[in-house]
Order: sequence, then structure tokens, then C-alpha cells
Amino acid sequence: MGRATVFIALSSIVMTLAAAAPVPDVGWSAYGGDAGGMRYSTAAQITPANVDQLEVAWTFRTGELGQGVKDWSRSAFEATPILHDGTLYLTTSSTDVVAVNAVTGQLRWRHDSRSRNDLHYSDGVSRGVSLWVDPSSPPDAVCHARIFAPTLDGRLLALDAATGKPCVEFGEHGAVNLLQDVRSQFKEGDEWRDYLVTSPPAILDDKVIVGSAIGDNRAVLEELGIVRAYDARSGRPIWSWDPIPREASNPVYKEWSAGSIATASAANAWAPLSVDAARRLVFVPTGSASPDFFGGLRPGDNRWANSIVALDGATGQLRWGQQLVHHDLWDYDLASQPTLVNLVRGGKPVAAVIQATKMGFLFTFDRDSGTPVFPIVERPVPQDAVPGERPSPTQPYPVAPPALVRQGLVTSEDAWGLTWFDTRTCRKRIESYRSKGMFQPPALQDSLMQPGNAGGSNWGGIAFDPRRQLAIANTVNLPFVVALIPREQLQRQIDSGDYDDFDFSRQHGTPYGMRRTSFTSDLGIPCVKPPWGQLTAVDMTRGTIKWQIPLGVTPLIPLNLGIPGLGGPIVTAGGLVFIAASFDDRLRAFDTDSGTLVWEVKLPAGGQATPMTYVLGGRQYVVSAAGGYKEDSTRGDFLVAYALPR
Repeated sequence: MGRATVFIALSSIVMTLAAAAPVPDVGWSAYGGDAGGMRYSTAAQITPANVDQLEVAWTFRTGELGQGVKDWSRSAFEATPILHDGTLYLTTSSTDVVAVNAVTGQLRWRHDSRSRNDLHYSDGVSRGVSLWVDPSSPPDAVCHARIFAPTLDGRLLALDAATGKPCVEFGEHGAVNLLQDVRSQFKEGDEWRDYLVTSPPAILDDKVIVGSAIGDNRAVLEELGIVRAYDARSGRPIWSWDPIPREASNPVYKEWSAGSIATASAANAWAPLSVDAARRLVFVPTGSASPDFFGGLRPGDNRWANSIVALDGATGQLRWGQQLVHHDLWDYDLASQPTLVNLVRGGKPVAAVIQATKMGFLFTFDRDSGTPVFPIVERPVPQDAVPGERPSPTQPYPVAPPALVRQGLVTSEDAWGLTWFDTRTCRKRIESYRSKGMFQPPALQDSLMQPGNAGGSNWGGIAFDPRRQLAIANTVNLPFVVALIPREQLQRQIDSGDYDDFDFSRQHGTPYGMRRTSFTSDLGIPCVKPPWGQLTAVDMTRGTIKWQIPLGVTPLIPLNLGIPGLGGPIVTAGGLVFIAASFDDRLRAFDTDSGTLVWEVKLPAGGQATPMTYVLGGRQYVVSAAGGYKEDSTRGDFLVAYALPR
């Protein structure tokens, strides 16, 4: 046998052994993949070379197609499952909790949360659950592993992961009432519930930590946007932190007027929180103080609204904070989970947190000190506000990375339509609207807000590839039309029928109501040039964009122009980015290095959820909920798993 023949034989043996080598199990233990929300998996069985072979491994259906909620149009199945001991755990659209065999898709148990189905909910979704394993109990003990799940009607459940039965020593027979101590505006007989929890809780040591979702723009006086920690065994309250200072001893109390403190509300953290277990820190992204579009009764910067803050996990005390929008007038909540990453800057490692925003910015901070990793500058912004309003004269802009979406002026040159007539109509509308750049204060005239309140990054957040140092972001490029309405004209406009495509908000306690809508043509297509949805890879070592591509096919013409979507990406060690999100009912995979589309599949319904992945029994699975969103995509109740052929 010649040397060449021997070499070929040895190579064949090595390749055969490598192919036969066992693939280690890889988990997905938290909503964002890990407690820091990196949405990264070390799974590498699926690669750009074989991803086109993916097939449906199993499908699970929740059985809910509007059942369990009074207003399905305000409800959605957007859950990202978590994996524990071979089982996937998730919530349904009515916030029942289900456990599914992660290999076969068979139901293991279902817990009826008994959420009230006679109410309208301001945001009728629950995006998932969290897991805590009691280190002091034996593995076979009841509730050794606990699933914590929020319900639509304001409870936090603790369930035995093995059986789905309540952990009766937690709170009252397995549930804590989250409506206590939040200044709830709900009264028996009301049809609306405006205080709920839409994100899975954070887990740190023996504590379960929750924020809240509060219905926007109802009034000046709303619920408190407090963040609370409970004992994971008993449900006993441990600490509470209010983003709005209530005591004179608070260092930022003096920045608020005494009159505004009494009624200042919300600034709640409705996006997922992140945890750094080693540092014992909880990272909280907060939203606007109420109401969102008029702040005359809450003068000043309104710290710590619209901020990323680091709280001491043991006490709830503020360690540091950075406000990313001063005196919010645009509903620019921090809607994305803070992403805890290890960066390399100047050849040195930096423990950092990246905060994506609706403005399309990525702000990056040192996790210990809150010092910006990339400098932040204050820039002047428009000041032509309605009487009684006092906008902040400046707003913070990161020097890097650059904005991921269009910002600022919308001009007639931006008009776009499927036909010449559509384009002309959109151009005329642009010319009739007010547009003075990002951060223009709302006015009595119809004004174009770019990005809109649903623009930039939303609750899907970002994913981070630690080897490539890439942040992957799904963003929306869609202006909104916004107008304030004098109080005495509000009901007349609502009843007129002239604004049927607008959402109205009453903003009780202020001189103005508000109406807003996405800037689209009569065909439902955005009136500005595409792309309207994009996927971007950002080199976080340099603070530059590596690649940026349109995401999503328009419904009327089969072109990948990039359309709006809700949901986030995940990234794997196999060199792939998986994302659904866009309102075209598709799940896609992209090559992480180039942004090249390497696989796509039609889901049975809209994929307005962030997918997840794991490896069990030598097989990697990619799982996505397909539940749709309002009228924007197909509605459904599917959880679909994909894998390579056995």
C-alpha cells in the first residue's frame, strides 16, 4: 500500500470517527438563552453547509385560537420556550403553562392559570417562563425545580417543573398577587386590566424578580412602575425599586418637582431584565413616565425613566444608571432586554452591557461602573412644543455604532408606492405633514415621527456572537403619524370617522389627547422607501456595521424589500443566525459572517416570537412559536421544531 493510499485511508477513518463522535447536549435555560440575554448557543451541528436539509421534527399545538381571552386581536402567542431536563416550558396566549417533551413534541403537562377571560388586557401576551432549581432540596423533592410564570391578570405562579402542580408554600397556594402595592387603577366592574407582566421574571440566587407592563397613555396617574424581588421559596417580598424617586433622600429627587412626584407614574420595565450572577447585579431597562406623548406635568429629565440601571441584587439599591432618552415624548421605552457580553476593546476584555433602543441605537456600557464603552454626546433637538410642554434641549447620541435605522426628517424624496399614483399620494401627504427631525415634540399638526414608537429595536432584542464579536439586531424602519388633540376636541375626532385607522389615547389629566398610526398607504404598504425591516450585524469591537440586509417579503409583490416585524434573532456557534419576526410567516437562517440567506421555510402562522435552539440525544433542534400578530400575519397556535434528518 503506497503512502498516498495510507493517507487517504487514515483520513477516511478520522472523518468517520469525527462523524460518529457523540454530540454533547446543549441547553437553553432562560428566555434569552442565558440570564444575560445573549441569545447565543454553542450548538454547531447545523451549519451553513447543511442547514438546507432541515425538516420538521415535530409540531405541538396549544389548542388556543382565541379561547381564554376576551379580545384575541390584542393577544398573541409570542413565547420563547426554555429547556430543562429534556422538557420545554412555555406559556400560551392565555398564559396557561405547558410542558412539552423536547424530543417528540408530546405534551407532558398543562397548568390552567385560570386568568380572567372576561377582561380586555392592554397587552395580552406572555413571552415565556423562568426556571429556578432549589440547591437546598434533593432532586426528587416536590418543587425542587420550579417554573415561574406571570399571568394576564397580575399573578406570579410557581409550579413544580415535574408535574405542573402549584408550589403551595409560594405566596397563596402557589401564586403571588402582583396587583398589591402598585397603586392599581383597576376596580371591579372595569373591563380593562392595564397592569400585567408580559416578560418572564429574572432569577438571581434565591430570588425571582419581576417588572411590569402598564397600559400606555391612559392618564397622568397610573400604576407604579416598580421592580420587585420575591423569595423563590415562599414568595415573600424582599425588595422593591421605583424608577421614580419618592423620598427626598433619593439623589435624583431634587430633579423632580414636589407636585409631579405625587402623580408621576409608570416608567416601568416591561422588557426582560438581565442578571449578572457573579456581580450580583440586575440590569433593568425602563420605559417612559406617563403619559408618553405629553410631559408638561412631569417637568425635567424624569430620571430614571427611559434608562438602563444596574441594581444590587441583594437589596435593590441603585448601583448606577444611564438615561438614554430625556423627558420622553415619543414612547421611546427601552423595549429590549439588556445584553450582557464580554467585548474586546483595544485588545483588552471588557465586561459590558449592550442596550438596543427604539431609536435604532446600540448603547454600550461597562457593567461594573456604567461608563460608556463608546462615548455618548448630547446634541440639540427641536423645541417647538405645545403650550405647557418643556422638552429637553438635548438628547444623548452614541458616537458608535451608527444608527441602525433612518432617523429624522422625512421629505417628499422619501415617498414610495407600488404605482405612480400611490407614490404621488404619499408625496402629497408627506408635504402636508410636519417633519422636523428625530425628537421633534408632538404638535397639534399631524407630524411624522421617524423612527416611530414601534421602530428600531423592540422586545425581540439582539443576539451576540462572542467569537465574532457581532451584535445581530432586527430593526423596523417605519415612520408614524402623531398628533395631539385639545381635550375639548378629542371625543369629536373619535366619533367623526375621519380617523378610523388611528389609535386614540385620552391622556387624562393633561390638556391633550393623542392619536397615532403607522405611515402607510391605502394598500397598507409603508409610504416611504424600503427597506422597512432590516437585519444588521454590528462589529462591537470597532463599533461599525459589518453587514445589513432587508428582512421580509412584501405581501403584494414577491420581493425581499424588508418589511416590519416583531421578534428577535438567535445566533449559534455553527455560524448561523435564525430569525422569524417579519410579517411574512417565514423562519430564516443567515450565514453569520456574510448575512447571506441560506435557508427559509414557510411557518404555519406568523413567527412573531424569538426562536431558540438546543441539542438533545445528539440532535440539534431549532424551535419557533408561530402564533401571528393581530391582522399583520397569519394567526395560529403552533410550536414547530426543525432538525436535520436522522
